[in-house]
Amino acid sequence: MAESSPTSTKARKNRIQSIEHDPPIMSSSISSLTEEIRCSICLEVFTDPVTTPCGHNFCKICLNKCWNNSQTCSCPYCKETFKQRPDLKINTPLRELVDHYKKKSPEKTAEVLCDVCEERKLKALKSCLVCQSSYCETHLEPHLRVTGLKKHKLMDPVSNLEDYICQKHERPLDLFCRDDQTCVCSICIVKDHKNHNTVPIEEESEQNKSELMKTQKDVQQTIQNRIKKIQDIKHSAEVRKRNTVKEKAARVELFTDLIRSIERCQTELLEMMEEQRKAAEKQEQELIEELEQEITELKMRNTELEQLSHTEDHLHLLQIHSSLCSPRNTRNWPEISMKTHESLETLRRALNQLKDTIDDKLTQTELKWMQQYAVDVTLDPDTAHPDLILSDDGKQVRDGDIRQKLPDKPERFDTCPCVLGKERFSSGRFYFEVQMKGKTKWDLGVARESINRKGTITARPSDGQWTVWLRNGDEYKACEEPRVSLSLRVKPQRVGVFVDYEEGLVSFYDVESSSHIYSFTAQSFTEKLYPLFSPCTNDGGKNSSPLIITSVNYNK
Repeated sequence: MAESSPTSTKARKNRIQSIEHDPPIMSSSISSLTEEIRCSICLEVFTDPVTTPCGHNFCKICLNKCWNNSQTCSCPYCKETFKQRPDLKINTPLRELVDHYKKKSPEKTAEVLCDVCEERKLKALKSCLVCQSSYCETHLEPHLRVTGLKKHKLMDPVSNLEDYICQKHERPLDLFCRDDQTCVCSICIVKDHKNHNTVPIEEESEQNKSELMKTQKDVQQTIQNRIKKIQDIKHSAEVRKRNTVKEKAARVELFTDLIRSIERCQTELLEMMEEQRKAAEKQEQELIEELEQEITELKMRNTELEQLSHTEDHLHLLQIHSSLCSPRNTRNWPEISMKTHESLETLRRALNQLKDTIDDKLTQTELKWMQQYAVDVTLDPDTAHPDLILSDDGKQVRDGDIRQKLPDKPERFDTCPCVLGKERFSSGRFYFEVQMKGKTKWDLGVARESINRKGTITARPSDGQWTVWLRNGDEYKACEEPRVSLSLRVKPQRVGVFVDYEEGLVSFYDVESSSHIYSFTAQSFTEKLYPLFSPCTNDGGKNSSPLIITSVNYNK
């Protein structure tokens, strides 16, 4: 009876050494062994491998079961039939190889087997720390019945029982030393850990479980927060993508209109220039013809004068002298030159008009583009100065000349008649419009969240305000450092405010005339920004009209 497989013992030992001492090729070595150490009956790694006379290997229990259910004994692999049932013995070299395979294989065995079973080992139900063995349901029965064994410490089955045993005293590690933060046995607390704070390992484990559950809860919350953050980022990216497409389409449409307007103006100018050219050429030709005619006449007169200067006919000379010496009716050439200059001046004015038209079209295009970022702004009553009266819908504010009894909240202005919008912005672009018809003074713009609300406030960027104002009915200024006087062609009745947070831009536009008023550029925003409004004082009824937040009429 052969006791080894066709693979020699020496070759198997070499494979074992390769697994143990050659980590770089361990994975490939294990992979190459997989088929060689797998039973062809149960298709699992061998358990107690045996070898048939024909040289094929099987699990002992698998082969016995196969032969027990058959009248003949044949090899399940090559079908060779044996006259007598072979006496099967464990193939020790192969079992050694299998044990090393299981130890070194990256795949972990899912279940612990009973240490008592002799034939096919069954799954262990419990491990005993005192016996240092694992038992299936059948072999565990004495521990549940016998009084002495019932005192043994049982636990869920583990393959590494030695890790649960005190290596010094060979007793179960059933206590925990909180002073040294280590597991100990009952003898350890009498000797090495005497007078230490020790508790049953189950008690410490439960406390640790509680802490772990709390940590797990924190981790789960963190995971949820991260998932939400990812969702927010994806949502922002999707919104930005949609807005980019929308913005591109809007820009194309607006600039297409602008190009068409410029082309129309250019065509009109070219036609005007062509008409001016033709008129100038016609005038030049007429002037040349008149000059040539006048030259011809002057030459004839010169000849006549030359002849008369030598004549002896004194009577005739006296008779025509007055006619020859009198001034001739000729063209006023300075006047003609002035008319040419007037034509050039007309052309220059046309060019300037074209430039103004293009500038207006550019501003209109720019304003239309900004209006697509319109937001719905509502006044925040908690920030309003006590003298200010807000409409119920939060869209209008005026000075009431009477201080109202309102709670002195930290966010409320107490000296300057200002109010902020409820909406706050910390990124992107936004735009809103305000009507100030009939007012003689007002302030309008944006302010950062930390702006001072108490006492006298200086309106300037360094103090967190980016505003323009009107004073005395016609004095417009941008609240820079120092103030910048603004020269406006018309008095704005509705002003649009545009903010690009990342670009550090705050721009103001006269909506009705589509003209640019002023821009704060290259600013650095680090806080949330709020729309800021001030209708200023009532001024004896002269400035009683309200500031009104209006809806944006954006024609897409």
